[in-house]
This record gives sequence, C-alpha cells and structure tokens, in this order.
Amino acid sequence: MPTILSELFQTRSVLCDGAMGTMLYERGIFIHRCYDELNLSQPDLIRAIHEEYLQAGAEIVETNTFGGNRYRLQRHGLQDKVHEINLAGAQVARKAVDQLLDKQATRAYVAGAVGPLGMQIEPLGKVSLEEAREAFAEQIRALAEGGVDLLVLETMTSLNEVRQAILAARETAPNLAVLAMVTIDEDGNALDGSSPEMAARKLTEWGVDAVGCNCSVGPATILSAIERMRTATALPLVAMPNAGMPRAVDGRNIYLCSPEYMASFVRKFAQAGVQFVGGCCGTTPSHIRAMRSALRALEARKSGPVAPAAVSVQNAVAPPPLEQRSKLGSDLVAGKFIALVEIVPPRGISARRELEAAAMLAQHGVEAINVPDSPRASARMSALSLCLQVQQQVGIESVLHYTCRDRNVLSIQSDLLGAASLGLRNILCLTGDPPKLGNYPDATAVFDVDAIGLVNIVRNLNCGLDIGGNSIGASTGFAIGVAANPGVPDIDNEVRRFAYKVEAGAEYAITQPVFDLRLLEAFLKRVEQFHLPVIAGIWPLVSLRNAEFMRNDLRVFVPDDILLRMQQAETPELARAEGVKIAQEMLAAARGMVQGVQVSAPAGRFEAALTVMESVLRDNSASAKMEEDVRGLTLKTGRETGLKEKQGVDLGKL
Repeated sequence: MPTILSELFQTRSVLCDGAMGTMLYERGIFIHRCYDELNLSQPDLIRAIHEEYLQAGAEIVETNTFGGNRYRLQRHGLQDKVHEINLAGAQVARKAVDQLLDKQATRAYVAGAVGPLGMQIEPLGKVSLEEAREAFAEQIRALAEGGVDLLVLETMTSLNEVRQAILAARETAPNLAVLAMVTIDEDGNALDGSSPEMAARKLTEWGVDAVGCNCSVGPATILSAIERMRTATALPLVAMPNAGMPRAVDGRNIYLCSPEYMASFVRKFAQAGVQFVGGCCGTTPSHIRAMRSALRALEARKSGPVAPAAVSVQNAVAPPPLEQRSKLGSDLVAGKFIALVEIVPPRGISARRELEAAAMLAQHGVEAINVPDSPRASARMSALSLCLQVQQQVGIESVLHYTCRDRNVLSIQSDLLGAASLGLRNILCLTGDPPKLGNYPDATAVFDVDAIGLVNIVRNLNCGLDIGGNSIGASTGFAIGVAANPGVPDIDNEVRRFAYKVEAGAEYAITQPVFDLRLLEAFLKRVEQFHLPVIAGIWPLVSLRNAEFMRNDLRVFVPDDILLRMQQAETPELARAEGVKIAQEMLAAARGMVQGVQVSAPAGRFEAALTVMESVLRDNSASAKMEEDVRGLTLKTGRETGLKEKQGVDLGKL
C-alpha cells in the first residue's frame, strides 16, 4: 500500500461521509444556487453538515468543493473566487474535524473534493489538456493551503480528464494521497466507454493511491464494477454509491435506498477488497450511521468470538455451564419443550396490568416471560425494568430483549452489567427496529454494533471481560439468545448471519412468528449443523389488517391462504377465534421441529395466548407431575430399603 495512506489508515476499513448537495437541498437551499459558494456566505451551515457526518461515524469528510473549479463557478459569475471558495471549504471542514478531536478525542480526516470540470476537454471539447490541468491545479492548490489531508478526485466521467487532475495533483500537492473515482453507467462502464478493468489499470499506472467508483448508480452496480476493478489492480479500492437510482417524484429526484439496504452492502464491499466506503447522492448521516454499524459488526466478527480488541486472555474466566445460569438454560440443556409468552412493556409508569398477566401465566405453567425492547421503535417502559419487576414480584423468570438501536457500546456494557447485578440471566440480542418505524421517526439511532456485535460483547462479559478486555471480576452468566426469521426473502443472508451469531456465542434462538411451516422446516434444515436450540415464534392473528401488517411491514411471510381465512371471518370475534385456531395449528405442526414456542399476546390478549399453548402447558404439567411422582417413589423406595437393611432382609429376593 502507498506510504501516505498506510500511515493514515493501515489496512483497515475506513468510513467516508455521504452527500453534501442532498443535505443542503433538504435545508432549503435552492437547487440552482452555487453550493460551493456557501463556504463563504454560510460556513456555519456547511460546518454543521460536516459535524453531522462525523457524529454518524464518518472518519473522512469531503470539502464542499465538488464544483469549485473555474469552469463550473463561471456559470455563477464566481470564476475569480476559486481560491477563496476552496480555501474556505478546506478550513470549514478542518474546524469540524478539529472540534471532534478536542471534544471527543476522535481523529478524523479532511479530503479535498475535486469534481469534473463540467466542460468537454480535447479532443472532444474546446478546453485544452493544459487548460484543464491548470484549472485542477488552481483548485487543488487552494485545498492544500487550507490543510486537507488527502485529495478525492470523484465522479470523473472520462479517463482523459481524470488524467489531467492526477497530473495537477502530483505537481501541485505531491505530499497528498490521491483517491480517484470514475462514475459509471448501469452497465458498469465509465461514461467515456472505458471498462472498470481499463479504468483501474490506467489509474494505477498514473500513480494514484486508491481507485474506485462513485455516484450515478446504486450499491449493487458499484459492487459489480468494483469486483471487476479488483482483477486489474492491487491498490486499495474506494466505493461511494448513490442511495439507489434517482426517481422523479413531483418534480424532484428522490433516492429511495434505505440506510439498512446501503449498510447491507458494506460486508460485500469489504469482501471485494474495498477499504474506503461512503456514499454519494441521496446518502445522509442516517445511511452513514447504519454503514458504520455494519463495519463495526464486521470488525467484531474478524476479531473472533471472544476478543473485540486487545483482550487479555489471562483475565478471562470460564462462564458457568448453561444449565447453571438460569432455569431457561437448564431446560434448554435438558431438552425440555419451552413455553414462553411475550408481554410488551407499558407506555406509562405503571406495570400493574402486565404483572397481573405474568402472575396468571405463571400459574398456568408458563416458564418465562419474554419482554420486548420498545418494539417498533415505540417509547415504552424499559424492558429491563419490566423484567426485573416480573422476577421480583411474580417469581417467574424473564427473557430480556436488548437492542442496539438506542445505545453505544458504553451504554450497552453499563446496562448489561446492571442487569446481571440485579439477577437477570436470560437475554435475546437484537439489532432493533430503526426509529423511522416508530412514533418518533426523527429520533436519532445509534447502532454502534448490530446483533452479531452485541453477542460478542455479551460473550465477553460472560468471560469476565469488558469491551476493552479488562477484567470485571466475575462472569455475568447470561444465557445468550438471538433472533431468526425463516421467512425473509434473502434466506441465504439470514443463514449467514445466523452462522455469525453462533460463532459469536449464541446459545439459543427465537424465530419471528411462523405462518408457513415449509419455510420453518427449510430454515431448520439449513441451520441444523449448528446444533442450537430453536424456539418458534407463534402469533395469534386478531384481524385481516393485523395479518397484512405482519406481511407488509414486519417482513413476516404470511401465506395467501392465511390471509384468505382471516378475510372470511365475518366479525371481529370470529377473526380472533380464527387467529387462535391458526396459531394452534402452527404450534401443533411445529412442535416436533423445535424445542419450544414463544406465543405473543396481541393487544394484551393473554387468555388467547394460553389457549394457543394449552396442549403444551397440559403436557408439561403432566410431565412435571410424573417427575414429582418418580422422585417421591425413589425417596420412598430408598427409605424402605434402608429399613429392610436394618432388619437384615435379603434384598436380592425383593
């Protein structure tokens, strides 16, 4: 790797920022205004956007100078302000980065953004090669003076033009690393017709420090081009896709790729050899935050299941066997069929109704209460609080659902240490629903890690180590559970993630609600190699609308025949009864495939949950009575044997 980049970043993955123009447009800046000039007239606005990206996790922010060359500025009558605009752009970004270092002791870097001239150069246009090179040099000179750490030549439409930008960079700022990216069409070729392989070879020959693609298309097409580039160069690769292809909606170009979709490509980019990843048009701090979480999860997997960083193995302790950590753990090891019911925390401060329900469920033989963590990103009592109240006031075990949505790694550790100290022993590790799905869509998500990274953290705590590898004195003793969804469209990815969760330390799994047994059976067959106990989620539908919501909003596969059955129910009462019947059928059919069921209680209908699992509770009760009778008989026989021995009876004749 080139010396400059290796000094800054070694070989690790580096997260860059997203779109500047998209953010300015969202803040009401008219599309035809010169965005680069805002470095002079509204520097606080530009700095605020840089800070948003830095807070989202970006390690490199690009200056607001994409169009800061004399030809593009000429359209706004600003061709004489090239130096001022670029100098100010670099200084504004530098202030944001320096502030991050001062306040959070976090190092980030400034990349001078250099875009195409916006004019055809020879032989196709009237701008000569020398004029093009001088225009790039004029801009780069000001960026270097402003203190940028590296240069990003981006969205280059032709190799002929990017060649002049590279020459200008090497002549004007020879000490700065240069990342060069071409933009491509839907077929993966540069806009001058050059293939990705040719672009990579030429850029390598011309002495850049990293090569890649950005803009124009979404992550899938960029990934294909990057994979082709990898065959033609050994340089680090750069990928900064748009948030999908723009769609015209009411006269505006809208980018529809979600942050989660963009983040799903982070691992694929890494596998293709990408070291620098970020976003272009349509990407926002939300996208970058999600991509940061994906990168951290990837790094957590690479570091192994026990060591997130510099872990001192000498400080590790052996966690207790699973059967000694909790009753749930003991039942799992013993192979007992588990009966769980989900109770959603209240929206207020009183949990009286939920505790009464837990007591009723415990009385009927339910073994543990599952408590979701603000499901659907709703604002509710903390799951940890309700779990603690259930255990202390009802005397039944709870399973704490714990999500990464609202907590950074420090908060995660604090919560889990507190939970362990209070006696909570069962945890279900979840990534969590994004805030946009809830009643506060503008709330900021954290997602420092995803469910896989969370499992790594919990396993470390079980080994007596904090996130820095320091001893915490004893094991937290959690029974570690994870979620699985047999009905997702991309089942290959679900199975891969399941494997990563098992590698990280998962000890049991609970599925999303099951409505298609074929999907459950197929999923179980694919994960049977991991020998992990699986508990099936069962959801008694309450209406056709509820079924449609599960199918369309929660990504739970609900077959057409189930929708039809709910549709044919003529009254709400009949619909609820049909939902219970469907759930009973699912449970009966799945019972031989899994080691337990978790039954939900939509709208707090706990009696319906009991009705669904009536057969399980009856059989468990009979089994428990049989075990009690056997124990009693054993004790009685032992007493009689002892008595007869004292009386000198020949035991061999009994």
